[in-house]
Amino acid sequence: MATNDNAAGRGKSVPEILGLAFGAIYLLIGIIGFFITGFDDFFAHDTGETLLGFEINGMHNVVHIVIGAAGLALSNTLSGARTYGWLLAVGYGAAFVYGLFAVGETWDFLSLNWADNWLHLGTVIVGLVIALMPVRNAVDNRR
Repeated sequence: MATNDNAAGRGKSVPEILGLAFGAIYLLIGIIGFFITGFDDFFAHDTGETLLGFEINGMHNVVHIVIGAAGLALSNTLSGARTYGWLLAVGYGAAFVYGLFAVGETWDFLSLNWADNWLHLGTVIVGLVIALMPVRNAVDNRR
């Protein structure tokens, strides 16, 4: 018999819903990004190609696709969603720190701008919410 670690064994918990939503958003952004950048010069710096004000290149798109797919794959259970939350918090925390030094530098292989940095910091916060948000387990008193 399959086990379900959702809150109260029914429906999706808020961390799962957030993980699925952010996974879908990042996957979609990564796919749309390729319509802007194409598939050449994956590691280009200062591309001037933006999506909603965020600078992108092919590698940046791949990172978004991988992060999005991970969210969709992991967020089907509460424990998976929490793992995804930590992945977002740590991964995008590192991306934020990288971006603090990389913006405007020729070695910036993700072609970041300051809008990207602020989005990465926001994603860290979302990741922490997913990872740490308390979930109530309902108790069935009818037994």
